[in-house]
Amino acid sequence: MSLHKKICPVPFDQQPLNEYKALRASPLFASSTIELPKFIARLMLVFIVIALSYSLISIMSLGNAKVSVNTIGYATLCSLLSIELLLIRLYLGWSYVLKRLFSASIFYEESGWYDGQLWIKTVDILTQDRLVGLYQVQPLLIRIKKLLIVISVASVMVITLLFLY
Repeated sequence: MSLHKKICPVPFDQQPLNEYKALRASPLFASSTIELPKFIARLMLVFIVIALSYSLISIMSLGNAKVSVNTIGYATLCSLLSIELLLIRLYLGWSYVLKRLFSASIFYEESGWYDGQLWIKTVDILTQDRLVGLYQVQPLLIRIKKLLIVISVASVMVITLLFLY
């Protein structure tokens, strides 16, 4: 690691591999790295919590007599859109890190926004970064993209049913 520090002038927290490690350690992004069934179970838990919260607020504000199929539909739509926003955030974070890992040159700021520099990665660092990106980050992006498609289709179906009903 000391050789890496001597070769790389990029500040520690702006190095792509360290950005990857920091993102992976954050609670939100770490949850997307677990096995797919557990990740889907967590998304379902978020879905249920948001749907129940929306339904309770609707019942408290409208009363039991005015709760209808539309109320349930809107609770479902609100939950799906919340999940979609969460997945979009995950996708944007991971795709940013993947772009930095795959890039042969890194733009970094030495002490502020006004003094940016460009550093060309060495062959060893570029190879290491690209391997991490290819085998660690890219599968996550593919998984998130597929889940986004499923949630988007479900959202469109719920919107269609709400307008038909």
